[in-house]
Amino acid sequence: MTSATDKNASTVDAIVVGAGFAGLYMTHRLRGLGLSVRTIEAGSGVGGTWYWNRYPGARCDTESMQYSFSFSPELQQEWHWPEKFSAQPDILKYANHVADRFDLRRNITFNTLVTSAVYDEGDDRWAIRTNTGEDIRARFCIMATGCLSNARVPDFKGLSDFKGTTYHTGHWPHEGVDFTGKRVAVIGTGSSGIQSIPEIAKQAAHVTVFQRTPNYSIPARNHPMTPDHEQLWKSDYDARREMQRQSRTGIVNNLNDVSAMAVSDADRQNQYTSRWATGGTTFMASFNDLVTNKESNDTAAEFVRQRIAELVRDPDVAARLTPRDYPIGTKRICADTHYFETFNRDNVTLVDIREAPIEELVTGGIVAGGKTYNVDSIVFATGFDALTGALLKVDIKGRGGESLRVKWEAGPRAYLGLATAGFPNLFMITGPGSPSVLSNMIVSIEQHVDWLTDCIGHMRARQLHVIEPTREAEDAWVEHVNRAANRTLYPRAASWYMGANIPGKPRVFMPYIGGVGRYRQECADIAAKDYEGFRLAPSSRAGAFQAAD
Repeated sequence: MTSATDKNASTVDAIVVGAGFAGLYMTHRLRGLGLSVRTIEAGSGVGGTWYWNRYPGARCDTESMQYSFSFSPELQQEWHWPEKFSAQPDILKYANHVADRFDLRRNITFNTLVTSAVYDEGDDRWAIRTNTGEDIRARFCIMATGCLSNARVPDFKGLSDFKGTTYHTGHWPHEGVDFTGKRVAVIGTGSSGIQSIPEIAKQAAHVTVFQRTPNYSIPARNHPMTPDHEQLWKSDYDARREMQRQSRTGIVNNLNDVSAMAVSDADRQNQYTSRWATGGTTFMASFNDLVTNKESNDTAAEFVRQRIAELVRDPDVAARLTPRDYPIGTKRICADTHYFETFNRDNVTLVDIREAPIEELVTGGIVAGGKTYNVDSIVFATGFDALTGALLKVDIKGRGGESLRVKWEAGPRAYLGLATAGFPNLFMITGPGSPSVLSNMIVSIEQHVDWLTDCIGHMRARQLHVIEPTREAEDAWVEHVNRAANRTLYPRAASWYMGANIPGKPRVFMPYIGGVGRYRQECADIAAKDYEGFRLAPSSRAGAFQAAD
């Protein structure tokens, strides 16, 4: 099916949706193939996650020297990161540097949303419509929309009645916010809440934190980048990048490759103490079975619980801040700067909304557990409709008008997290069914983009125009992803990995937990077997696939 305005549509080889790190690199690689590319970006600038998430304390929890592109030796040598863990402004500065250095802006249309993408079987192209009314036709449609980009505000009763100011950490005002003298409510204690609460508390008259689920968090121990550490990486970047690519998480974290139960109590405690002192989420690499062995996991969880009890002076507050009903690491583990200590401040109050649920918002504040908390501002640190939310905001229709929203009603189904049956030439960067959010995102982005670039180059060399996964390959991969997840402790937590933060969303473990290195090898093997599990053809019309097979 095509729209009435298709005859006026511009035509390109590929359209890329999103100009975050995935969209930028995809644009660069497609141009390198000599393809015509249009990149459509909702924001007024590049950077994706780091363009939108400007809340106080926003910072990457992967070390700076590892959270960067590896495709250009010159780029990785010339760029200087000022801190061990980079703050949002520095990462955004890096994204802009990449866009300028590789002259990518000339392909990007800013302040524009893709509203629909419909596959036209008549000429094997995607008909894309934007919110500006523009129609674009493209052979390939590549969704680089990000895993954490569809911000979620819970549908609280009385939300529109509140007369103060409201903010979501995922859509923070670019001019910043001055909370001086304000009474501020922060709803949510996931990563953005844990990072922003200490910073807001330094400024506000009072901060009331509404917590549903306490979170495990490790001190980041952030500090200025040292010349020695920078040179350690830059002098051996090729080898270290390869270590990242072959690792489980895409991070060189000095994994202690033994079980927590294979060492003495004293040695185990020393390992945890050392990792805690070093800081950062590599705490979970203390032993090799913390996400697969409940007994081992319990030892790590109890270590962190004891640290919380030491950091928070009020035993009752410490108890409410202490996670006890899910294994450590099965919800996103956080890295913080004085998060738990912030609850020792006189101007910070913790409200446990499992004990005292939020009932409604009123003109002057929040009613929880029958008590009204008067506030001037509300910060929603309530996360995202992860992995699928941004994809399903676009009205995507494949063969025969099949809707992606309908196909994924019971949970996302994709082959390798890259493509989905019934939707030819549609690709997803770090989609559900790939390591994505369980990995260093830039490592996973580069792997997906490189694989897709090689695939499109292969198709051009053989004069093939259409690629699509088979239903059988897709089903087998979804089953493989589920089996991998069920061999771990991850499904024991009601996490956004499972879609548990979105009412009505199917409870399916969405990322692939088999590891970055293993996944990379799986993808390479599939490509080496002439893209096993995909059907490639010169046309999508009847008989073409059989001829290509």
